[in-house]
Amino acid sequence: MISVIIAGGSGTRLWPLSTPNYPKHLLQLTDSNSLLQNTLKRVRGVTSDDKILIMPEASHSHHVEAQLPDFPKENLLVEPARRGTASCVLLALQHLKKTGVDPDEPIAILWADHLIRDERGFATTFKRAAKLACKHKKVVFIGAEPTYASTGFGYMEHGPAFDDEPQTYELLSFHEKPTRQKAEQYYSSGNFFWNMGYIVATLNTFEKVSESQAPDFWKAYQKLLAAKDVYAAYLKLENVALDYALSEKLKHALVIPGSFDWADIGSFADLHSMSLQNESGNHLRGERIEVDGVSNSYIRNDGDKPVAVIGLDNVIVVQSPHGILVANKNFSQKVGDIARKLS
Repeated sequence: MISVIIAGGSGTRLWPLSTPNYPKHLLQLTDSNSLLQNTLKRVRGVTSDDKILIMPEASHSHHVEAQLPDFPKENLLVEPARRGTASCVLLALQHLKKTGVDPDEPIAILWADHLIRDERGFATTFKRAAKLACKHKKVVFIGAEPTYASTGFGYMEHGPAFDDEPQTYELLSFHEKPTRQKAEQYYSSGNFFWNMGYIVATLNTFEKVSESQAPDFWKAYQKLLAAKDVYAAYLKLENVALDYALSEKLKHALVIPGSFDWADIGSFADLHSMSLQNESGNHLRGERIEVDGVSNSYIRNDGDKPVAVIGLDNVIVVQSPHGILVANKNFSQKVGDIARKLS
């Protein structure tokens, strides 16, 4: 199986730890490895390095090389500038097509910035998705079974079981991040998965469904294949998300549940909930931190000056070389907006 790891991102939601030139997947958040390093470790449990393609954006590709010194540089496919996740996948598919991969070998599209600890369950799920993609010549999505009525994730609605395959369903529709009422309906129905963005299909299948069901995606793919200067052609592509350009247009796709833990750390509130905490509910990371009367808070010092927090509850305090953030944890979703204004 070929694995394509999308390692782009603009680095706004965890500012000032992450920036456009040093996005989230490069950060050490829950252990001593970055999210990218842990992603590569998981994927190596599925396939070998010669079948792994990592796609950083040009502004931080040197950081990716530094973090992965033993990964073959020829398997780093650098995005010349951010053009959305659909364009990233198009660049990967044209690269694989031109390098002569077996068109019937399964290709997994993955993301570098997810937090997953169950490596064995991850490998088992992707190997199963690959077998289904080859056997039925369909696009296979991997979803997460909801554990609560989240308003922070997109959803995939599934239909009945498919062709007597265990835990395999017809994919009916995609739904954006819902309202609280909708999220509760999705959760209680038992017919929805969280959309993790993981896709498995062969090159033949990607080409077939694109041509017949996603004409704009197909036209952009043809432009890249025909281009004498692929990167120049790439810079002319529309900046669009993969869900809009391809996934939501597909008919007769399949979806299976992932048999592994999964988290997309979209805010400091998410990060705090996934981090080790002391008896006061605080997570402290870094040196020269002093707290007094502080509870339920995430405090991190990646800077060179001491940080003191006194008499506060439910806050985020982060110092890094890129800036200082002080926020009520309930407003952590607004960090991205502030980061964009500052940039």
